[in-house]
Amino acid sequence: MTTYPEALAAHLAGEVTTICQCWKLTREDGVARGFTDHDRPLVVDGIDCEPGSGFAASEARSSLGLAVDTVDVEGALSSADLAEADIEAGLFDGATVETYLVNWADPSQFARIRKAVIGKITRSDGRFTAELESMAQALDRPNGRTVRRHCDAELGDARCGFDLGLAGYSCAGTVTSMETADTIVVAGLDSFAAGWFANGLLTWTSGSGRARKVRIIDHLVHPGEIRFVLWRDGPGVPAAGDAFTVVAGCDKRFETCKAKFANELNFRGFPHLPGNDAAYGYVTDGGNFDGGPLVP
Repeated sequence: MTTYPEALAAHLAGEVTTICQCWKLTREDGVARGFTDHDRPLVVDGIDCEPGSGFAASEARSSLGLAVDTVDVEGALSSADLAEADIEAGLFDGATVETYLVNWADPSQFARIRKAVIGKITRSDGRFTAELESMAQALDRPNGRTVRRHCDAELGDARCGFDLGLAGYSCAGTVTSMETADTIVVAGLDSFAAGWFANGLLTWTSGSGRARKVRIIDHLVHPGEIRFVLWRDGPGVPAAGDAFTVVAGCDKRFETCKAKFANELNFRGFPHLPGNDAAYGYVTDGGNFDGGPLVP
């Protein structure tokens, strides 16, 4: 339930109101932008809300229970605020949108009435429509851990605990040429062996995909050339001269965690879990039944 500040509540109780809606959009990379359906710029909660995109919202609803409520927000695509290329590159996937009810005559009077996550974005005729899903949408996703042999942490995160700042585990480079849409030739990584960055994350620091992360499928070293095969899930294609940072790859196996990163104490899988053959097997002559670990 929304609690309105005393000044805004008094204004809403009056015979004439000067109310508009504003939206604060925060991307996963931390970039924040503001928009409003009013006809002039407003500063709300420290964010400049621009009217240039012509924002308009559909009817909002709030349901009892665990149903996922949705609101559609429509606006115009513009190179300054919401470029089609940025949407195609996935920069707004999973972005958080906060909706404010604002007294445009006195923008210090506002209340946050909704917080949502961008679900689906559709584009046509120079306009876009973003579906805002309530925070209850997180309940529709699988949660918890799965018992399996491989690690379920991301290299370098809080659960993994490995320090990617150590020498030899991260590097910066540039694209020198495109071999195919998925294979790039890179420079700046001459001191690393083939496969070192396979399964690692590459983060673009310049170019059309700036701030976007992609997974490296393979790291190939040929005489005079180093190639990355990328897992691309969007239309953005890198170009020669684009810069990036890359971290060492981890295939989530216990052996790799121990040998490559010396981080076996933080391994987040279950490497000694018996496989199907062991679980459904039976005693045979010559078997090893000493109770030792299946993985050294």
